Amino acid sequence: HVQLVESGGDSVHTGGSLRLSCVASGFTYSNRIMGWFRQAPGKEREGVAAINGDDTINYSDAVKGRFTISHDIVNDTLYLEMNNLEPGDTAMYYCAAGPRLYGGSWSFSKWYKYWGQGTQVTVS
Repeated sequence: HVQLVESGGDSVHTGGSLRLSCVASGFTYSNRIMGWFRQAPGKEREGVAAINGDDTINYSDAVKGRFTISHDIVNDTLYLEMNNLEPGDTAMYYCAAGPRLYGGSWSFSKWYKYWGQGTQVTVS
């Protein structure tokens, strides 16, 4: 069965950096969209970044220029490199995956069939 396992969350100071990892397993297809979402207490879950099956990459405006998403195809591991972290980045971060997206917004969680358990990022 499909599993997404995140790691790398931590508590850091403003301006710090973190790299989140998400190891994927159990997929029977490689042509998929993979993304990072986050949810802060009392707020709705929001898309952070995604990489589609055609290698198209998208970022939310809130993280553009500070975060970088990448996918190690050999090890099927999704990464999120986060730099210049701000208190507003504090949230639970989730890895998500689904069939390649051919239309619609990458940031809509409904397109993602599989979700990890989350990893906490706290910036103070």
